[in-house]
Amino acid sequence: MSTSRSLLPSPALIESVEQSEIDYMTDRMRAIQSRPGNPEKIEIQTFGRATAFTSETMPWPAFNTVKGLADTDIGQLEPILEFFRARGRKVQLEIVPSRVGPDFLGRMAELGLYASGVHASLIAQPREIPDRRSGSEANPDRIVIRELHAGEMETYAMLHCRGTGLPDHGILPVQQNNEVLHGREGWTFLIAESDGTPAATAVLFERDRRASLTFAATLPEFRGRGLHRRLIERRIGEAFSRNNELVVGQCAFLSQSHRNMEHAGMRLGYVRTAWTEANTHPAKESTPS
Repeated sequence: MSTSRSLLPSPALIESVEQSEIDYMTDRMRAIQSRPGNPEKIEIQTFGRATAFTSETMPWPAFNTVKGLADTDIGQLEPILEFFRARGRKVQLEIVPSRVGPDFLGRMAELGLYASGVHASLIAQPREIPDRRSGSEANPDRIVIRELHAGEMETYAMLHCRGTGLPDHGILPVQQNNEVLHGREGWTFLIAESDGTPAATAVLFERDRRASLTFAATLPEFRGRGLHRRLIERRIGEAFSRNNELVVGQCAFLSQSHRNMEHAGMRLGYVRTAWTEANTHPAKESTPS
């Protein structure tokens, strides 16, 4: 992917973008699953080409989802639904344009699934990003962006929770679930400080010359200062310096994150749909999380 032509829409590009999302999610969930006793009760199961992820203690769609579905997996739809029903989870199927056709979409409707949301995947070629010195005319807020040290994961968790609206009692589990990623091959944690105060954070995952912007959050009191965009640019620059060929980011369609990625030079790769069941089926045996 050495020229801009490599980012022209094509089945191969779409597959590469989707694979980058599967790679970071699989590595993340396996790392958390490896914690002693698997406290988040994570399971990872393949169904044909697709990969299903589920967690008993993290009930949100992002952790109970299926990625990588293609037309050839139409016969896997019922086993996938049963897998999640047996665990008392509500499944989310992520459908990427061009990967499935009318027969697949019709079968999902027959099984009681409906399109419940959309999500954007943005792409860019890595490029060198000029450094902005703290206190310079280009950096009047004296913003410093640096890698997060292993002993700062509580700070990361605080930024993660307060930046996304999670309560403070979530700080410890977020810290524990990300400590297993810090120092793991492919993962980079960044922190943005404004006048020495931790203000925002972001995460980068790299594999097979693809770099994924997996997470970012800014404290409410520091929003509107360009921190999120600066963290996007920094990760694009990191991807360039490490010889990656593609940068991929995910966000809610037309969200502020979407706009910031576009401002940073990324562009829309595709919009995928999320499909969920119209009715929740109770588990055969379930335990409160």
